[in-house]
Amino acid sequence: MANTKSAAKRARQNVRRTLRNRSAITRLRGMQKRARSTAKPDPNDVRALISAIDKAAKRGIIHRNAARRRKSRLNRMLAGAGKK
Repeated sequence: MANTKSAAKRARQNVRRTLRNRSAITRLRGMQKRARSTAKPDPNDVRALISAIDKAAKRGIIHRNAARRRKSRLNRMLAGAGKK
């Protein structure tokens, strides 16, 4: 339990932010699974995924370097799918 008013407020804010961040991360995971599951993913899905990754990084939901890594792996996977 929080000992001060400001700590109580911070605890309330953390609960709200955690819920919001969790839903964004879950949405990202689902989009990534859809992109990886098909041999030739839809370009619109890939564009939407990259945009969602960038937005999550901008809002601080995922780290900047994690966003870069995810996009790099996605592009590498797409390049490999094109060779087959």
